[in-house]
Amino acid sequence: MFPGNLLDHLSPHARVATAAAPFVLAMLLRLIFGPSRYIGWFITLTTVWFAVNVLIAPYSAKMRQDIRDLGSLVR
Repeated sequence: MFPGNLLDHLSPHARVATAAAPFVLAMLLRLIFGPSRYIGWFITLTTVWFAVNVLIAPYSAKMRQDIRDLGSLVR
C-alpha cells in the first residue's frame, strides 16, 4: 500500500481529525506556553497541513466517486 492510499481507507471523520488535530495541538501549546518562535512555526506548518488536506480531499478516489454519484442524483 502506498502512503498516498493510506488516507483513502480512512472514514471522513478520521480524515477531518488528521487534518485538524495538529492545528488544535499547536493552538493548545500556544495557550499553555505562550507565544514563541517555535510555536509560531508549528502553527504555520499545521495551518499549511490543514489547507493541503482540505484542498486535496476532492481528489481522493472515494471523494471523486461521491461527486460523480451526486451528479447523477441531481439529474
